[in-house]
Amino acid sequence: MDLQFTPQEEAFRTEVQAFLKAELPVRIATKVKAGQRLTKADQEEWHAILNARGWLANHWPQEHGGPGWSAVEKFIFDTECALAGGPRIVPFGVSMLGPVLIKYGNEAQKRYWLPRILSGADWWCQGYSEPGAGSDLASVKTMAVRQGDHYVVNGQKTWTTQGQHANMIFCLVRTQREAKAQAGISFLLVDMNSPGVELRPIRTLDGDHEVNEVFFTDVKVPVDNLVGEENKGWTYAKYLLTYERTGIAGVGFCISALAKLKIIAAKVQKNGRPIDQDPLFAARMARVEIDLENMKTTNLRVIAAVAGGGVPGAESSMLKIRGTEIRQEILSLIRRAMGPYAAPFIEEAQYEGYTQAPVGPQEAATAAANYFNYRKLSIFGGSNEIQKNIISKMILGL
Repeated sequence: MDLQFTPQEEAFRTEVQAFLKAELPVRIATKVKAGQRLTKADQEEWHAILNARGWLANHWPQEHGGPGWSAVEKFIFDTECALAGGPRIVPFGVSMLGPVLIKYGNEAQKRYWLPRILSGADWWCQGYSEPGAGSDLASVKTMAVRQGDHYVVNGQKTWTTQGQHANMIFCLVRTQREAKAQAGISFLLVDMNSPGVELRPIRTLDGDHEVNEVFFTDVKVPVDNLVGEENKGWTYAKYLLTYERTGIAGVGFCISALAKLKIIAAKVQKNGRPIDQDPLFAARMARVEIDLENMKTTNLRVIAAVAGGGVPGAESSMLKIRGTEIRQEILSLIRRAMGPYAAPFIEEAQYEGYTQAPVGPQEAATAAANYFNYRKLSIFGGSNEIQKNIISKMILGL
């Protein structure tokens, strides 16, 4: 395959760059580049800008509101967006549920839910993980019992990212207790405002409220909110996870983070010289850049296969492993470059509007917080250890 971009693709890159320069709010880009926390309003503003251009659901087909881009064009957009400081598109509705509905949903579900994802009328979260069913996702115990034209749902979900903002949650629920683990699971869309739904925040060590527990007590869900067939939800769950894991790799964000690291390493001094001239630090920078270039090539191969009509399979697990390891290494190097200035934790500095003088270089304010927060990358979406099991089974046949 040819890994060089065509003139048409380079022209598209120029179009994307012009759009970002004109439409990406400077205030939001500044927060992203500084590693500060985004509000729901920030994310909604960016989604609305992209949706107005028809670029929000950039991997959806045109008949469902997408731009009809090729996989290469999506790769170019994601890369340029990350370099410009564009926020990550919140994935739960657009990148996770949307593809599942397009492939497995009925026509009524597509007509109703897909436009609401694009408009922001619905804000989705993901109800997969449970206590005792994280990477071992097939062990979910949340039950949905059909009673007439409703299911009655009881159980608990955990690590529900941005659940405090969501009005809808897509859930894996067990609809057949006696079946083997992967069978008897269904894919259900649940209104978070239904009686019996309770959300409890999980505060992380830095005081942030990013994840939650969700409890279901006799929650009634219309049968019309079942996606696909009852007891076939594991098939849909796996399909969704291939998109989630490919996205977690975050090639564009790795490229952006490496560019930031290079700027920092060129100006931070150690023994009178820039730290990028320190042999050990320079060697680690070179290693992670080589790894990133290799991952970019692998990513292009995967998207070329998708462009040919395929679906990312075990390759998405490869990208998830390498992408998360690379992002963690880059963040580790940024923290190391800050030295002792990364140690003080000032929570207020994580937010827009903080005006106090920084402790050390400007980048030090969020260096440690981002480093620790993104240790989670290799855990969520199926831990990297589980991804290695998938690769050994699906690719190596072990």
